[in-house]
Amino acid sequence: MNTELLINVTPTETRVAMIEGGNLQEVHIEREAKRGIVGNIYKGKVSRVLPGMQAAFVDIGLDKAAFLHASDIVPHTECVAENEKQQFQVRDISELVRQGQDIVVQVVKDPLGTKGARLTTDITLPSRYLVFMPGASHVGVSQRIESEKERDRLKKIVGDYCDDLGGFIIRTAAEGASDEEMAHDAAFLKRLWNKVIERRSKRPSKSMLYGELGLAQRILRDFVGTELNIIRIDSRTGMEALREFTEEFVPELSDRIELYTGEQPIFDMYDTENEIQRSLDRKVELKSGGYLIIDQTEAMTTIDINTGAFVGRRNLEETIFNTNIEATRAIARQLRLRNLGGIIIIDFIDMSADEHRQRVIQSLELALARDRVKTNINGFTQLGLVEMTRKRTRESIEHVLCGQCPSCEGRGTVKTIETVCYEILREITRVNRAYDADKFVVYASPAVGEALEGEESHAVAELEVFIGKQVKVHVEPLYTQEQFDVVMM
Repeated sequence: MNTELLINVTPTETRVAMIEGGNLQEVHIEREAKRGIVGNIYKGKVSRVLPGMQAAFVDIGLDKAAFLHASDIVPHTECVAENEKQQFQVRDISELVRQGQDIVVQVVKDPLGTKGARLTTDITLPSRYLVFMPGASHVGVSQRIESEKERDRLKKIVGDYCDDLGGFIIRTAAEGASDEEMAHDAAFLKRLWNKVIERRSKRPSKSMLYGELGLAQRILRDFVGTELNIIRIDSRTGMEALREFTEEFVPELSDRIELYTGEQPIFDMYDTENEIQRSLDRKVELKSGGYLIIDQTEAMTTIDINTGAFVGRRNLEETIFNTNIEATRAIARQLRLRNLGGIIIIDFIDMSADEHRQRVIQSLELALARDRVKTNINGFTQLGLVEMTRKRTRESIEHVLCGQCPSCEGRGTVKTIETVCYEILREITRVNRAYDADKFVVYASPAVGEALEGEESHAVAELEVFIGKQVKVHVEPLYTQEQFDVVMM
């Protein structure tokens, strides 16, 4: 499948779009003011130890204290034999850290919502082919490298680079890599760690010792390989930086980077800009006429499938099955495009045949096979829902691009005009009983003001008779539908 990377660079924001087969599949956005911090290494100060939670809060210089659990204060155990892992059992947090202590930590999860960043003392430094583990002494190999012969070859090569400074994990991209390439990566990572050690001794607490690469470089390093056909970037400075990076780490991609100089914006290609806007919609249309409804909440994401205008050709069961099969491909794409993570509940249209259910699950698994983020499908529940999880490491595109609605404050709905009118009438009655006023002036939004002077005018007139005082309505164009003030005169 033809895969392209479009990179849009501005002084305040970098956006990367991954196009597969002419369709937008992934969008990554990084803003300079809110740059992600996963992978950054800090010299933090323990601000609070909580024995009851087996955790500590660490000040790393951000607005919110970061969270460090006792289980994250352990050495690497990826390749340690099972009978040796008992020495790495979690001890009491009070034995591991103390309040006021300086500690070197790495961010493993960005701050999400009201939660601070998640930390670990298990430092790792990634490069193209290797991940360096300071303090470790073993070599691990990615499970995606299936050939035992290749695994043994790579372990033998990298084993020579392990010393008192640390060990390595061999990444999937290392399959087929030469001795020279592996040596180059290992040397680079050791130089990088020595620089971190030097900064640790010189810099004060609550300062950053190492910052992750920029968005475009990270994607080339972590997410794509030689299957990438072309990389288009609309910034000459950015292109030069990207070429310098690829020549050092991903030389096979260097000749695939080109400067985009077209007349239209780069994200107008493949209708990318409009696709990003559509990714914020609650409703996703299917080609058959069916549709998905996607609702993202704090705890989970729910996806509901409907046949909509799709009536099928033979019978209802076939129509339902075909809609569900089509929905699996759309769901897999939307999960990647919107970067939805955590618990995901899918409400497929009810199917009576067990064979159809099984084929829908298989279709979903196949559609998710190209997703580089780890997913786990638990199958159908007793209620006929599909439970699945998708690893969440950064904010969804909705949380990056959108904020809370000032009118509904995140509820997703606003009170009706009728409801607000009756609230105003009750408020006038309450104020009249508590205070002595000659008359009342109501300040309300145009829609509410029009209703009070129109279809609800009889209710206002009855209230005036009831309290024996005049009620005037004044329209405030800038008021939201739920906003009003009752003023005594």
